[in-house]
Amino acid sequence: MEFGFAIPNGGNMANKDDILEISTAGENAGFDILAIPDHVVMPRTVAPNYPYSESGDATFATIGEGNFLEPFALMSFVAAKTTSIKLMTSVIVVPYREPMLTAKLASSIDELSGGRVVLGCGVGWMPEEFSAVGSPPFNERGKVTDEYIDIFRELWTKENPSFDGVYRSFSDLMFAPKPIQKPHLPIWIGGESRPAMRRVVRRGDGWFPSDANPKNPLNTPARFRDTRDKLYSMAEEEGRDPETIHLAFWAISSAGQGPAIKLDSGERKAFTGSVEEIIEDIEAFKSSGIKSLIFNFLQADCSATLEKIDMFARDILPNVR
Repeated sequence: MEFGFAIPNGGNMANKDDILEISTAGENAGFDILAIPDHVVMPRTVAPNYPYSESGDATFATIGEGNFLEPFALMSFVAAKTTSIKLMTSVIVVPYREPMLTAKLASSIDELSGGRVVLGCGVGWMPEEFSAVGSPPFNERGKVTDEYIDIFRELWTKENPSFDGVYRSFSDLMFAPKPIQKPHLPIWIGGESRPAMRRVVRRGDGWFPSDANPKNPLNTPARFRDTRDKLYSMAEEEGRDPETIHLAFWAISSAGQGPAIKLDSGERKAFTGSVEEIIEDIEAFKSSGIKSLIFNFLQADCSATLEKIDMFARDILPNVR
């Protein structure tokens, strides 16, 4: 089982010194993946449409003061300062970037990093940012994402790539470098909705849901298993072997050991509580097929974040490896 965590691309720790210290600490502690979120610009007025809070209000770091760094640029910087840890977009909003450029950025970093890129993909949720960056219409974001992912694969795998789509067409060109990873670098689809799960079955190498969606809260082992079973049923209906889907999970609301969070049902929220309880949850999710587990150790400052990373590496990793 792989373990990882998010590195800061927004807020007061989105600076080269803190990012470098956190990234290298994770690699040296034995983590497998560093995850990087995505925003290009931040509209000053945002409607309450955020899918990961009950109210719809967004409260993540880039809403406040500080930088919010472009994920591919940040990934390239971290790749040059590390040697083996994987680098993941968690997740890029696929419609924000012209697809040929996205494919080129990802395959270039895969080449320069020695084959360490995982492309986490999502459709986005903020209409104001879609408008600001000049993306195709927000209400077409699912169709756009599907077409762009098809374009990624075409460019990464074909010697003479061509494509005739609704949003983008091309032919008679050379595309290089191809990704080091074959047949191409992994595409993990974020999201918990049925459209996201269909996208996983039809176009994804992996499924990357989180525990924080109030409409589908995968915050206990049983809830995750129930939704995984729905994904597997969808795969079988589409003629895909469920075992070919890499299961990953974003424990976005867990910073490792600390006070247990009680749900409305009275159950303990997964990945919160004591060392023993978190180990129990890891084993339960592992038995459900999870192969990659991403945590959120980010705290108010770098020192506190490093302490969380160290505690998890010291107290939990040796017991679940």
